Amino acid sequence: MRALAVKVMDFFDERFNVREFAKEFAGHPVPAHVNWLYCFGGITFLCFVIQAISGVLLAFYYQPTTDAAYRSILHIMDDVPFGAFLRGIHAWTANIMILMVTLHMLRVFFHGAYRPPREFNWVTGVALFFLTVTFGFSGYLLPMNQLSYWATKVGAEIAGSMPFIGHQVQAFLLGGTKISDATLSRFYAIHVIILPLTVIALLGVHFKMVRDKGIAEPL
Repeated sequence: MRALAVKVMDFFDERFNVREFAKEFAGHPVPAHVNWLYCFGGITFLCFVIQAISGVLLAFYYQPTTDAAYRSILHIMDDVPFGAFLRGIHAWTANIMILMVTLHMLRVFFHGAYRPPREFNWVTGVALFFLTVTFGFSGYLLPMNQLSYWATKVGAEIAGSMPFIGHQVQAFLLGGTKISDATLSRFYAIHVIILPLTVIALLGVHFKMVRDKGIAEPL
């Protein structure tokens, strides 16, 4: 078994330089000032990974229509093995992710880690914060119960109150004048396609800048 693992490792190392990359990654020095306060960003990323995995598994059983959405949630909760546990993990990790990204931003702000040359990293971090909140809002409608319905209705009306473009934004979110199959389809597409791809792209830029510029010392 060990010999097979070595052969597989050699195969990938010959093509992708895996060992050199792993050695460089593991050997990267950690500044002396780093403590537990610097863990919030990593925990946020861990939550995102958990959300991605659990979300894919839930998507196998979820049906994004107003007639079937709630029934599919009941099916996941009652009939799918470990379905209730999986949905609970997805729901609670979403709340933890929002909390962790908020604490991460507060730590960066009070430590002054937004100063040059890391100001663009702050910009990408703020964008990731708003995308995380949008994740929560777009996923809230998917169970299609009374709570999610009225929460989405209130959110759409808040968007509609924006000056000049409010009506257009509200119509885009709802796919019309009221919550319908078009609304659920749009929220589902935003939640499982647009937001994950955007977050992954921004995370790549965010991590690259942290890697290049290092971890800022507190003021």
